[in-house]
Amino acid sequence: MNINKYIDHTALKADTSSKQIEKLCAEAKEYDFFSVCVNSYYVKKALAELRGSSVKVCTVVGFPLGASTMETKRFEAMKAMAEGATEIDMVINLSAIKSGEWQYALDDMSSLAQVVHQQGGLLKVILETCLLTQEEKVKACELAIKAQVDFVKTSTGFSTGGATLEDVRLMRSLVGKMGVKASGGIKDLETARNMIEAGATRLGTSSGVEILKGLKSSASY
Repeated sequence: MNINKYIDHTALKADTSSKQIEKLCAEAKEYDFFSVCVNSYYVKKALAELRGSSVKVCTVVGFPLGASTMETKRFEAMKAMAEGATEIDMVINLSAIKSGEWQYALDDMSSLAQVVHQQGGLLKVILETCLLTQEEKVKACELAIKAQVDFVKTSTGFSTGGATLEDVRLMRSLVGKMGVKASGGIKDLETARNMIEAGATRLGTSSGVEILKGLKSSASY
């Protein structure tokens, strides 16, 4: 199991410095992670730091609340992709969901999927599962399929909870072959492995180096 290739090496805190992005990218190259996930302010810098490597640049849209307008999310995504991002992690419109405005939530995802796919990118939709009921999680996954997004993702890591095995299993059971990204609270090798066994095909974590160090003696990556 090449766990390194499951990892989006992440730095999204509000006070993330340029030096921290340089370190993030250096680690991503050293450990050959799948991508770095950064705020859009750092997309250009991450692209420059990763030049010559296979590590991709991922950024977030409508983050972390999901409450920006559809048009704002589209602009964010287009701008980020023009600057070098190839993967977009968008927060679903939680306000729309909690208001029962499911058509808006669908249109929000579909609209962004169209933009991202036109630019040859990949779209992950963050459900923020800790804020949803079981019924809402199921409905959100069904709409994500309809919107033709590429991944459903558990969490931003900035709300009341992160990824759980139960949510990853539920999402995997609902979305078929679509990607499932587990994010939030994945800090060690055991948790990472459990998430993958539950059905995750990508892991969002700021602890990628620690996770990989757990594999060093077994030469599993």
